[in-house]
Amino acid sequence: MIRNILTIAGSDPSGGAGIQADLKTFSACGVYGMAVLTALTAQNTQGVSGVHLVPAAFVADQIRAVFADVRVDAIKIGMIANAEIATAIVDVIVEHEEVPIVLDPVMVAKGGAALLDLSAVDVITRRLLPLASLLTPNLPEAAALLGEDVAQSREEMADHARRLRAMGPQAVLVKGGHLSGGESPDVLASDAGLDWFEASRIATANTHGTGCTLSSALAAELAKGATLPNAVANAKGYLARAIEHSGSLSVGSGHGPVLHFHQFWPLLESR
Repeated sequence: MIRNILTIAGSDPSGGAGIQADLKTFSACGVYGMAVLTALTAQNTQGVSGVHLVPAAFVADQIRAVFADVRVDAIKIGMIANAEIATAIVDVIVEHEEVPIVLDPVMVAKGGAALLDLSAVDVITRRLLPLASLLTPNLPEAAALLGEDVAQSREEMADHARRLRAMGPQAVLVKGGHLSGGESPDVLASDAGLDWFEASRIATANTHGTGCTLSSALAAELAKGATLPNAVANAKGYLARAIEHSGSLSVGSGHGPVLHFHQFWPLLESR
């Protein structure tokens, strides 16, 4: 049976991040994707120039419409934008606690634009984190949720992962891509303790939407029944290959997208 995954996130008209990246990832990972929009953005590979929010009540209407008709096997939550939208999302999904939720706390775009009001952080930490099956912050996001400085070492990463898990989510994957050096380790905190996932840093400018892509792949893997460690390993492997093959694309002049369909499309470097 093909699984149905719902993403609740913002739109990226350049196609590399947000809802567009989520739906591409779902398809590439063999699941059926559905999408609820929280915001329209004006952005490209160089940055975000504008954000137009969807009214919170209409965000809730979209979610209810999906659940009223379609079996939902997992939810991925990305850009929330403000406290009103965060509250609307929680008020609906709290009625569906049986559905796994992967929460990617999108706060700042690659170019530095803020994508989450500070007023929403309180709603996220108090009401949304306890509903999450898996929280997937990068180092700055983990620090912002904790009100701490950004982790600079593996020890600090592990500490942030443990403390975030104590705030309610079943598991936390802290992504170490912002660490210095040639490695990009991630740490998973769950009821089994800490698990480290090692990866070498890939030299590329094509990193637009990597967080969206990873969290969507994780939601797909969990919906298909993978154990949490296997879901992380499979999702990270998929993303690494999408980054490795991203040089086949010619999209924009800033932070380019990854190649979501690398396993299906012929590589075109020779053309």
